Amino acid sequence: MVLEDERFTNCRFVLLHASYPFSKEASYLASVYAQVYLDIGLAVPKLSVHGMISSLKEILELAPINKVMFSTDGYAFPETYYLGAKKTRECIFTVLRDACCDGDLTVGEAIEAAKDILARNAIKLYKINMGVKAFKSKDIVSANSVNIDNSSSDSGVSLVRILWVDASGQHRCRVVPLKRFNNVVKKNGVGLSFASMAMTSFADGPADETNLTGAGGIRLIPDLTTKRRIPWMEVEEMVLADMQLRPGEAWEYCPREALRRVSKVLKEEFNLVMDAGFENEFVLLKRVTQEGKEEWVPIDLVPYCSASGYDSAAPLFHEVVAALQSLNIIVEQLHAEAGKGQYEIVLGHTACTHSADNLIFSREVIRAIARKHGLLATFVPKYALDDLGSGSHVHISLCQNGENVFMASGSSRHGISTVGEEFMAGVLHHLPSILAFTAPIPNSYDRIQPNTWSGAYQCWGKENKEAPIRTACPPGIKDGFISNFEIKCFDGCANPYLSLAAVLAAGIDGLRRHLSLPEPVDVNPLYLDGKVNRLPKSLSESLEALKKDDVLEDLIGKKLVIAIKGVRKAEIEHYSKNKDAWKQLIHRY
Repeated sequence: MVLEDERFTNCRFVLLHASYPFSKEASYLASVYAQVYLDIGLAVPKLSVHGMISSLKEILELAPINKVMFSTDGYAFPETYYLGAKKTRECIFTVLRDACCDGDLTVGEAIEAAKDILARNAIKLYKINMGVKAFKSKDIVSANSVNIDNSSSDSGVSLVRILWVDASGQHRCRVVPLKRFNNVVKKNGVGLSFASMAMTSFADGPADETNLTGAGGIRLIPDLTTKRRIPWMEVEEMVLADMQLRPGEAWEYCPREALRRVSKVLKEEFNLVMDAGFENEFVLLKRVTQEGKEEWVPIDLVPYCSASGYDSAAPLFHEVVAALQSLNIIVEQLHAEAGKGQYEIVLGHTACTHSADNLIFSREVIRAIARKHGLLATFVPKYALDDLGSGSHVHISLCQNGENVFMASGSSRHGISTVGEEFMAGVLHHLPSILAFTAPIPNSYDRIQPNTWSGAYQCWGKENKEAPIRTACPPGIKDGFISNFEIKCFDGCANPYLSLAAVLAAGIDGLRRHLSLPEPVDVNPLYLDGKVNRLPKSLSESLEALKKDDVLEDLIGKKLVIAIKGVRKAEIEHYSKNKDAWKQLIHRY
């Protein structure tokens, strides 16, 4: 055989066109013989879409990636060369994306594999004197800077999930067949009771004193700019919905509309946009049997940023990151947190309306992929009363014409611009009532305790983990300048649209009244002997603060705030009477 003849061991054999229809055999030869390489040119554009993808998958089953390459083969007309290159890129993306979702490759490995197949392998084999262009961040369209339309084609889709988030922060959905979605639901939505915005974390009926009952209905109208193929269930799509009285007429109780409405005030009065970026903390639980009873317990007992802790959950996180990136959600970092079985995923920042959407999608991804691995992911603020809690810390900045204007451009008192200081001062001033949105259940206040880095006192600090509002100076920012601030008293039970609307409203009040910040607290506020006010210790206290806060009510909407107050009051009454009821929250959040 030629391949085993010693006279030809230094020769390079390139099997053209993926050796179709003998792709598997070619893949085997490339894996066994060092001198065999595969070229997938022409085979890809000449086959059907299914044939292209299956052929490429067969090749990569055995063949080393560094021995597979693509040539710009075409035939007869220039257009065929273009189509060949275009279809090849689409097929490589599909195959490598699936490999990421299956845990065979990380996203970084997939990117490098694409570069190898499309250029580097051929350059090396044929000793071509050229390099591969290294893409810089500015060359790549970023989900941080634009609203990317990631709505996929309907190919292979059978069902569409229509998602919304209620006043208690729970994710809910209706599911419709694709044909009905396209023919009816796109335009007219689906019906939903008024009571949908009066439900609590413990019951599916309307709470008293919300002014909402089962009489009357709205339409859930899909926001098609948010329609996405579901990474873990590719025969389905999901889309976020707006609540409207009738198509085109907003319902004043709609959380997404509330955030847009308050954002519009900030834009029209001050020409500002609020950006936000979330940190998702959650606990991974596994099912065990103890003394004949099934229970959910943390998957590990490792400490903060434990390498072994991350490693034990790495297969899950490879899938989570790939899924988030397929949804155009930026993942900045992830690590094991300090609680038992606790982890954190940090998302990129973007305009607050998009950031809230991304947070909802990220929670869906994390829960779903955890279920796929036989685990339960919970965002409950205090899963175990004797352990650390989980938050959804949010980083806030202000932009004007695409530039961060929260940061001072010259000398200033705190490294913050005037508009930045006034905005943040407003948030600090209204923080007790904001908690009724960002910490919406009694369990939230078991987390907001001194000495837990959750921010229990009404103060702000520079890089002070015990302050509920912490200013940050990330790499690349000059010393002494502040680019954003973090709100720590924000958890995974919060409706992000309502919560960010409350933050916006408070900031707008600060801008209108030109509020100033007090001096920063650079020590643990617990030891300041009462010089700093304690934030509300319970949902009852934050609800009382909200009742006195006309500013938030006016900007968010009086009727909506009344409904929120009614839901919060019902939460307080239920959990005060049912002391262990909070333990069931892991199945709702």
